[in-house]
Amino acid sequence: MPAQQEASGGDRIDLNALTTIKREAFNRSQAMETLYYISEVYGPRVNNSRNHRAAAEWAMQQMKNWGLQNVHLESWGPFGNGWQIKKYYGALETPAYAALIGFPLAWTPGTNGPVTGEPVLAPIRGPQDFDKWRGKLRGKIVLLAEPKVIEMHTAVEAHRLTEEEIQQRAMTPDPSRLNRGFAGPANAVPNPAQAFSTAAPSGMVLRNQINKFLKDEGALVAVNYGYNGDGGTIFASYGGSQNPNDPVGPPMVAITPEQYNRIARLLQHGAAPRLTFDIQVEYQKDDLMGFNVIGEIPGTTKKDEVVMLGGHFDSWQGGTGATDNGTGSAVAMEAMRILATMHKPMARTVRVALWGGEEEGLYGSKAYVQQHFAPRDTMKQTPEYAKFDVYFNDDSGSGRFRAVQALGNDQLAAIFRLWIAPIRDLEIETVTGVTAGAQRDPGGTDSTSFSWIGLNGIGFMQDPLEYGTRTHHSNMDLYDRVQPGDVEQGSAIEAWFAYNAATRPEMLPRMETPAPLPPSGATAGTQ
Repeated sequence: MPAQQEASGGDRIDLNALTTIKREAFNRSQAMETLYYISEVYGPRVNNSRNHRAAAEWAMQQMKNWGLQNVHLESWGPFGNGWQIKKYYGALETPAYAALIGFPLAWTPGTNGPVTGEPVLAPIRGPQDFDKWRGKLRGKIVLLAEPKVIEMHTAVEAHRLTEEEIQQRAMTPDPSRLNRGFAGPANAVPNPAQAFSTAAPSGMVLRNQINKFLKDEGALVAVNYGYNGDGGTIFASYGGSQNPNDPVGPPMVAITPEQYNRIARLLQHGAAPRLTFDIQVEYQKDDLMGFNVIGEIPGTTKKDEVVMLGGHFDSWQGGTGATDNGTGSAVAMEAMRILATMHKPMARTVRVALWGGEEEGLYGSKAYVQQHFAPRDTMKQTPEYAKFDVYFNDDSGSGRFRAVQALGNDQLAAIFRLWIAPIRDLEIETVTGVTAGAQRDPGGTDSTSFSWIGLNGIGFMQDPLEYGTRTHHSNMDLYDRVQPGDVEQGSAIEAWFAYNAATRPEMLPRMETPAPLPPSGATAGTQ
């Protein structure tokens, strides 16, 4: 077989390069070692926390050690306070002792030492419930939701995609996959914590309203059971706000629904339970600016043209941010290490970005694309816009890559099929999103920030594994839930795609450039 194969359209498949990538990715992989530091030494990485900043410093040093250039933190604007947990202890003291599995909710305060109090079951969904509980919560530990109905698990919780499922998703638009490859917890039960935990503006308003009410009423601690999970797994995120001007409520924790329900039943039976909490948190207020971590391998003959890859670097606080999104960050870093180790010239510059503020609303990537390429409202293009080629993103857990998105572009799909052909042995099957088109509003993950302004923001369809059932935004988002072989496979594929993009004769075809947004008050039809 020749070292290079000529493909239609002028693409050359460099099999020597592919062999080198595979050898480095599978025989000398550093992906799991990188993940160890990101998740176990520096996790969790709540945005702008001291852990997040320490992880960024470590990542930059690794990039420099591998020979990457222009390695730096790039500020994208004010974010607010960093926050992280320093200590959590929770217990049912009477009528019988039980340690409470749980963790504090983000941007809520500590208890300033151990506090013990009587719980009160006071379901509060919003302002409509305030009058009912006014004057009844002072000094109490407030259970914020009705007890949860817990059902036996009968479905398999970990899943790899079958060939039939992959082909189905390739042929049929799947809105959840178009958004990010993750449609939310499969067995989520609606409860007030669902709305409370969202990054949407409605969630921010609700949190501020409830926190102010609980603080004004003198609640000692507030407790819920997160927005999903049972059997020791708790899915939860927000409790307060990173904005130092927003109301600060009482300490707030999420515990397992089984233990929450036990406390509620004790109350219903008049058993007078008492709970103790001892919570310490740390606010990082020294630097309120958000940031991305950037590094690159300069190109040779077309160094002003840029191929990018990356994933978000921040996480939530329940676990260590291993699958969301330590794996995506480790895969991107490993792909860059592989490319740097090859010492093969690439015409275009390859740049890695580890995004900040993704969990709160894609802040880092949205700011980056608008600062570097075009503000979305005016779509006034910078010189960098015409020189941008493609961005590859990893942010759907630790599952192996099974397909790649084409953003509704037949030309792009044809090129990606050529790149997939020699790596079918790695179990990446096909191209998806051929008929679906690109997502025009950013949401779900950072690749959508690029497609939002008409640039190639490419995601990979991944095996879901346990992402929605166990690890996503939960206390089980831990290193041991990661499948090492899958991470190595993703690193190899991401390096291969970046290499091909950086060395092909022409930049990849892209979608139509969107029109500027209509003036405030006008309708979209006036564009």
